[in-house]
Amino acid sequence: MPDAPNITALAEPRLKRGWRLFWFFTSALVLTGGVSMLFADLLWRTGWSTSRTVLLVLFIILFLLTAIGCMHGVYGFVIRIFGTQRRITALKNFKAQDISGISTAIIFPIYNEDSVRVLEGLRATYESLERTGLLDKFDFFILSDSTNPDRWIEEEDNWCKLVRDLDALGKIYYRRRLFNEERKSGNVRDFLNTWGKRYRYFVCCDADSVMRGETLVDLVKLMEAHPTTGLIQTVPALVNAESLFGRIQQFANRLYAPVFISGLNYWALDFGNYWGHNAIIRTEPFMQFCDLPQLPGRKPFGGQILSHDFVEAALMLRENWQVWLAYDLEGSYEEAPQALIENAQRERRWCQGNLQHSLVLFAKGLRGVSRVHLILGIFGYVASPLWLAFLVTFDWIYCVQKFTGLSDITVESFNPYLKNWSGTAHALLIFVICMVVILLPKFLSLIDLARDWPRRKEFGGLFKATAGVICETIFSTLHAPLLMLWHTRFVVTNLAGISVAWTTQQRTADGTPWLFAIQRHWGHTLIGVVWGWFTWKLDPGLFWWFTPVLAGMVFSVPLSVLTSRRSLGARAKSLGLFLTPEETKPPMELVSLRSRMKIHELTEKESSHGTVHAGLAAAVLDPYVNAIHVTLLREKELNPVYAEQFKKIGAGTEAVRELGEKLLTLGPEKLKSSERMAVMADQRVMVWLHQQAWLRPEEKLAAWWRAMIREFSQRES
Repeated sequence: MPDAPNITALAEPRLKRGWRLFWFFTSALVLTGGVSMLFADLLWRTGWSTSRTVLLVLFIILFLLTAIGCMHGVYGFVIRIFGTQRRITALKNFKAQDISGISTAIIFPIYNEDSVRVLEGLRATYESLERTGLLDKFDFFILSDSTNPDRWIEEEDNWCKLVRDLDALGKIYYRRRLFNEERKSGNVRDFLNTWGKRYRYFVCCDADSVMRGETLVDLVKLMEAHPTTGLIQTVPALVNAESLFGRIQQFANRLYAPVFISGLNYWALDFGNYWGHNAIIRTEPFMQFCDLPQLPGRKPFGGQILSHDFVEAALMLRENWQVWLAYDLEGSYEEAPQALIENAQRERRWCQGNLQHSLVLFAKGLRGVSRVHLILGIFGYVASPLWLAFLVTFDWIYCVQKFTGLSDITVESFNPYLKNWSGTAHALLIFVICMVVILLPKFLSLIDLARDWPRRKEFGGLFKATAGVICETIFSTLHAPLLMLWHTRFVVTNLAGISVAWTTQQRTADGTPWLFAIQRHWGHTLIGVVWGWFTWKLDPGLFWWFTPVLAGMVFSVPLSVLTSRRSLGARAKSLGLFLTPEETKPPMELVSLRSRMKIHELTEKESSHGTVHAGLAAAVLDPYVNAIHVTLLREKELNPVYAEQFKKIGAGTEAVRELGEKLLTLGPEKLKSSERMAVMADQRVMVWLHQQAWLRPEEKLAAWWRAMIREFSQRES
């Protein structure tokens, strides 16, 4: 059991962080207070009312959130100009640390993912570690929670091929849980309960993660240099985007993140946060303190915590273990959704998880900074319905004026400098200030880029980077109303008690079909058209003010389809737009990954048969695949940890044998997915199925099996 860090030894740095917190959030509050006074003055000049009170309250909340974002940019820019020693990579000379005798596990939790992509990312990371000469200090684990039978077999087969290719027997392990309880956090917990005591640290990756070997070694050395640190989170760079949407998101991440994260680290310091992947964690305190509680009540707020990462960081901090953002450590990569709709599907899951944090917020013993992280995460989604409420309230005020026939009783401004200003000029001033606050971090990011010649070249030069920022800002303006409507719907459905399903993240760049886009966006388009018509009827001048909001809704279908296209992404790249360092100067890890994925893509096109239940067919008919599958099942049955789980699924019972007989005589389509999984989890039945499929006369097999046997025989011959 690890000893908790000494609070007295950390008191002085935390006192300094208290001042940083004070100055940072006071800056945002002062800015909000000044602009809110201007807005209140504008409302006062046209006569006060209840709706104006609501509008002012909404404005204050929303502007404060915007001001906090702006301060991240401002403080981060200043830090990048003048530097700071209050970052984990500068506190000690960690490079000199000796990590001999230290074992670290690198885990890849997956759920019905494309196993080819997962394992190629693992391969790139493995080979990169091998080049450091310290590969023997690390082990790799693929932790499957897949519920798709074909994915299960595909994972086993590809894992075995990877181990053979890399000669990595005893270095790369594969484990599939029989029951995927508690989702990703439960998957990690199962691994730790079984293997955790063998490793001082573990690095949690995502299915699309790639990490440089030097980065992994540096993370271990940082942990050794800072024995009071429980978790170090890297800042993953988005890479490998091909669609226009993906490339825009990737460009924004790489250009703006350095400034924003520097600002975040200014006030968070050793009370940082965890984002769920590409982070190194001290195993013992995590196992001891980060077992997630079940929230009271029913779903979606009650039950299992979905966004586990924020809570795990808060629990680690509660026990005086530090959490840092290693924001200046390069070599951490991930991928992102390639289209608006896929991105919204991921946001749906995150929304429910972050809203659950409202029940965690007042948990006993949490640090104040942890509560700040949780609040900002909650408002990342609650802000959208507040924006919608603000716009609707604004329209309501205009509507009341128009249909009641009452005229405004204007009074002088209580600001002496604005007494002679018209209401339009006053409103324009507030609008300009708001735009400056929103756009200032982007402008500062460009200045930060301009002063760094090598980095400027990696973005294609300052001119192309500036053009990219302008185009990204236009796209973000159109995208923001859609996010507002999506997030509002997500929040409302959660409040109504509708829970999100656990689905696989879509990571391809095939493009969104027009019909699918219409099905998903028709409501946005209708809202935009009706709202635009209503606003025009109220006041044509007001309509033009609302144009940026309405345009994103009205043109949501073409925006969604066109930005999902690879061809437009490639066209933007050829013009030098949205370039990132990983494209202009790609690291070896990404070069290896991209080249191998291209080979797999070509091979898949040549050998694709479009067979349904292909994995099941391979596990039964192919002696090599069957042997791998049965061997892994036998090994798992010998582990007492899984003995009860095998009993639950009925392994070794006559009922499963009967399902196997049904599978042979009627075909897989006559069995439920859970029944197919039960058959495939019984190693005795799988051996029997392999024998029976090849020995039985054709008339005693389903037509589907006869076709699969002929296809397999032709392929082998």
